[in-house]
Amino acid sequence: MEFQATLFQTGSGLGSLSTATRTPLAHGAWVDLRPHWVADADEVLTALLDETPWRAERRAMYDRVVDVPRLVATYAAGRALPHPVLEQAREDLSAHYLPELGEPFVTAGCCLYRDGRDSVAWHGDTIGRGRHEDTMVAILSFGDPRRLALRPRGGGASLGFTMGHGDLLVMGGSCQRTWEHAVPKVAHAGPRVSVQFRPRNVF
Repeated sequence: MEFQATLFQTGSGLGSLSTATRTPLAHGAWVDLRPHWVADADEVLTALLDETPWRAERRAMYDRVVDVPRLVATYAAGRALPHPVLEQAREDLSAHYLPELGEPFVTAGCCLYRDGRDSVAWHGDTIGRGRHEDTMVAILSFGDPRRLALRPRGGGASLGFTMGHGDLLVMGGSCQRTWEHAVPKVAHAGPRVSVQFRPRNVF
């Protein structure tokens, strides 16, 4: 896997969350987007690729068992993340969204999309409290840009957000209950890692 590092990256740490742009969706859902939130994204990506305990999964689908088209890793509450910037990101997100969310982000799930063939199918994070309560999922993206697609649950027109290197996207309100999201396959793409921060008991 190869990724072209940012040639003129400056600064370190995290930007301000106050400049995130909110897009209201139907049924009380919304999406916040903050491009280039992580200044030292190259360093964080290297740590994620080298130090994350990636694992392959297999899943039953219809009458056979198939490979999940991405590698995954899970960081439970209290477990150290692969880079200090990710620890700070979780703290900053918890502080910024506390008035709306009412609780901190505590877990982190990671996905490694090795190339354009890796993807994630349409779904909502509706195992646990996300099935019946409004919650939030914050996604940090590192590596090659990939499109996060969203569509109303039960049918309707879809829309998408292209997430680039160091970008943040937060899905909130009723988004997990009333919308679905996916990362479609593409013809060509380099490696991309997404880090999904969630509150307790949201999967």
